Parts: sequence; C-alpha cells; structure tokens
Amino acid sequence: MGMWNATPGTERTACVTTTPAIDLRAFTTLGAGVRGALLDVYAEVRAPLLHLPNYAVTAFGERLDRHATEPGFTTVLAYAEGYPVGYAYANTIEHGDRYWQRTTPTPAERYTERPAVALKEIGVRPAWRRTGTARRIHDALLADREEPHVTLMVNPAAGDGKVHALYRSWGHEDIGRSRPSPASPVLTVMIRVIR
Repeated sequence: MGMWNATPGTERTACVTTTPAIDLRAFTTLGAGVRGALLDVYAEVRAPLLHLPNYAVTAFGERLDRHATEPGFTTVLAYAEGYPVGYAYANTIEHGDRYWQRTTPTPAERYTERPAVALKEIGVRPAWRRTGTARRIHDALLADREEPHVTLMVNPAAGDGKVHALYRSWGHEDIGRSRPSPASPVLTVMIRVIR
C-alpha cells in the first residue's frame, strides 16, 4: 500500500509498506505541544473545509479548549518518526448532557442511563489514510475506557458517505441526528458498545 514519509521541513517521499510504523501517545491534558500538534493535523485534515465557519481552525481550537476541560478528556496522537499524522479525542458524557439533549429522536435509555464516551474528533493526514491508522487511533482511545458505549457524530456527506460507512464497518450504528451549533451541518449520531 502506498503512503508518504514526511518529516517537518523535509520533502515528502513515497514508500511502500504493509503496516505503517506509528507511535500512539495518549494524553489527558492539553499542553501546548499537544494542542499545537492537534491544530496542525486538523488544519491539513480539514483543509478543503476551512473556509466554512464551523470548520475554521479557530473554531476547532475553541471547541478543543472547551472539551479539554470536561470530564474524561483523553486524546490520542499518532506519530510517524516524531511527526504527528493523526489524532482523536473524546470525553465522558452523562445522562442529561447537552450532547444527548440535541439528539433527535431521543436516544434509548440504555445508551444514556450510564456515562458514555463521546468521540469528538478523529482525523488522519491524507497521506496516512487507508493505512489502518484511524482505526488504530480509535481503538487506542477506547482501550482503557470504563464506559459501556462510545458515541460520535458524523457528517453523512463527508467523503461522499465513505466516512459514515467506515464508522459502520467499525461497529457504530445510527441512532439519530444532531445539529451541535447553528454553523454546523446536521450530523448523524452513531453509537457502539465498547465492551
């Protein structure tokens, strides 16, 4: 499978490998280096959408800062040769959380009666897509969680529906819709059992 080796300040070179060598690092606080890496990867991942208010790097940074102060915050960054190539972050949501309040139809109580993991963002640089990196980040993020379920929101149009299909292939199922902010598109709310 083709991919790119990239180190900041160097030229990208193509290589062929079957399993990308990545280092997954988990963080429960948002130090400057972690925040900077997240913003850097996000800017490349969402480059085609950055002109839209909801996807602007500043809007992402504001959401990230808010989410980092919420209970259960964890982020996983994937590094290749010291260079950040992907990320995901999540926090814990409880029964009555605004996340559930904005979901229609109202989710079944079996999903909301206990705390759940809300996977807020996941992204992989284009050169690292289709390498299994996103799934490895996703699974690492959930590996030590105690909550019974993980939920996420996805724009059903993302990647012409491929992102939604990818999450389904990972075991997530649709349970509703949500519009987290006036600038946000209507998103599909998905959920799956962690254990």
